[in-house]
Amino acid sequence: MAVRSIALLSGGLDSTVSFRWAYLNTELVLALTFDYGQRSARREVEAAERICRLHDVPHRVIKLDWLAEITKTALVREDQGLPELGEDRLDDEEAASRSARAVWVPNRNGLFINTAASFAESMGCQLIVVGFNAEEGRTFPDNSPDFIEAINRSLSFSTLSGVRVVSPTQNLTKPEIVRMGIELGAPLELIWSCYEGGEEHCWRCESCLRLKRALKEAGRWEWFIRRRE
Repeated sequence: MAVRSIALLSGGLDSTVSFRWAYLNTELVLALTFDYGQRSARREVEAAERICRLHDVPHRVIKLDWLAEITKTALVREDQGLPELGEDRLDDEEAASRSARAVWVPNRNGLFINTAASFAESMGCQLIVVGFNAEEGRTFPDNSPDFIEAINRSLSFSTLSGVRVVSPTQNLTKPEIVRMGIELGAPLELIWSCYEGGEEHCWRCESCLRLKRALKEAGRWEWFIRRRE
């Protein structure tokens, strides 16, 4: 009997590759996307919907209006400027930590995973598949292996069925995730990884710069731009 799973799908690089992994390796019964008032909510939802339609996987958008009300950082508050690191500072841990604090959303991943756990338990799913990565795991504590270990211990108490979180991209850098996505046949041309919600990626925010660097190192930068024209 196949392991059943739910995927958290923001439409970004990491979650899309992880979604594809879940699609190929488990019985993927649902993808969840969260709208918490982030600047890019509309584009994230659009990307996730396209990816789910392509795979014929049910998709549900969970609105968390109250989370926007209590979030004071630039990811939600448009009166605050988004941090722009510069490509040469992406590996500067101090600068990246400041950038992380500037876009921090209170208990975001904890909230998303616990919400997904309720769906998973009710639908007989053993796994929640998430897209974390090694680069941001250094500056976002809720992207780290320690976080997954801790929340899995918590879920062993809060779910009767022992739902667990897995992240197939957890220990990979962004270029490695691009390569994994290519190998798995993930629809990378459909992703939305920008903090902004414009018509195209801004290519200035940290998320965009990490994606751009990854695509270049994986030899997919020109391909990505052409496929999105």
